[in-house]
Amino acid sequence: MTAKILRPQREVGIVGYGAYVPRYRLPAREINRVWHGSMGGLPVQEKAVAGPDEDTFTMGLEAARNALARAAISPEELRAVWVGSESHPYAVKPTGTLLADALGAAPSVQAGDWEFACKAGTEAMVAAMGLVGSGMADYALVVGADTAQGRPGDALEYTAASGAAAFILGPAENALARILASYSYVTDTPDFWRREGEKYPSHGQRFTGEPAYFHHILQAGRTLLEALDMTPEDFTYAVFHQPNTKFPQRVARMLGFSQEQIAAGLLVPRIGNTYSASAMIGLTAILDVAQPGDRIFMVSFGSGAGSDAFALEVTEALLERRDNAPHTEDYIARRTEIDYGLYVRYRAKLAE
Repeated sequence: MTAKILRPQREVGIVGYGAYVPRYRLPAREINRVWHGSMGGLPVQEKAVAGPDEDTFTMGLEAARNALARAAISPEELRAVWVGSESHPYAVKPTGTLLADALGAAPSVQAGDWEFACKAGTEAMVAAMGLVGSGMADYALVVGADTAQGRPGDALEYTAASGAAAFILGPAENALARILASYSYVTDTPDFWRREGEKYPSHGQRFTGEPAYFHHILQAGRTLLEALDMTPEDFTYAVFHQPNTKFPQRVARMLGFSQEQIAAGLLVPRIGNTYSASAMIGLTAILDVAQPGDRIFMVSFGSGAGSDAFALEVTEALLERRDNAPHTEDYIARRTEIDYGLYVRYRAKLAE
């Protein structure tokens, strides 16, 4: 399996990162109140809700600006702007071109959108590793962002949230965190889907844990650890895709990681499942507190299904540029609670 891990000839790292979380919060107890306790136990405390003037593009733009501030480079130096999402503003028109133009990276840039359920953002990260690692580009911007929705009263409505994370990948010598290696594991698993024209996703409940989430994260995580001849004890932090509170904690234990290792990146109880930004936004929170020499293990998951695993090592440069932009916790702390009626209005859940 060693030959299957992804490690470019030119070393690559994260040279800039940023996050954005909308200020509006819908408590899970409020959803439970409206639907008369449809959930036996609440999967999160509350979730972040995009405002009526926010979407995947606007949130991605804020996160990308923060990443550029930490990278300390000009937008014209970007040679790719890729956006991974399940909720692009247009069905036929790329979010990537909107973002490239708004940032000032256009027109001499490669732009486009990525889809792979909740791992669309990390899928683009792997491609950016290849682009920068090949020498075709020095810097590539990757965004994971979603304004996810669940059908009213469905279990997904409790967790489907909004948020964005952005990473600029570049040469390891300029990096805040070096990417040691990556590994991807995918299969055709019918756990979660949304057909063209349908507003809300469907899910095969009995498949969502096994053989979907746990099987893919475990296979990707174990393969990368074995290939690098590392154990969980070699890492200071770990972060996994966060569809709810229980799954990432359970898969961490199954891989051998402790609660202390995942605590900094476990954001789902306070902001919900941000889908394409889920593992990525957890990584931004970890980078906000990590120290030089710390190693970070990250495994994403996307329904359909697949996982991308990454091993990273923090450099001294993180301390110099970390405070160039707001921290992820700053956005989480900026909180305005809303009720279910305002949530329905903001997310356009009423049919005309």
